[in-house]
Amino acid sequence: MMRLLLVFLSALALIACSERDQSLTGSPVKSDGKPWQGAKNDFVAGGWTPGDKDNWEKQIHTRNQNQNEYIRIN
Repeated sequence: MMRLLLVFLSALALIACSERDQSLTGSPVKSDGKPWQGAKNDFVAGGWTPGDKDNWEKQIHTRNQNQNEYIRIN
């Protein structure tokens, strides 16, 4: 019984030491663009043109205020 426990613990120790490296040094990470540059798809808010930062900030503010439970009118 003791021998089986020793084999099990040895196997567990070997498995724990075999973790692969998870660092990001291998390949460069692509950085995202600015949020107001827009996506090239049909799922953008109506009345908004990609690249217009002021209009994008207004759309975000309006959407956040519509989700605000303290100022929502029932």
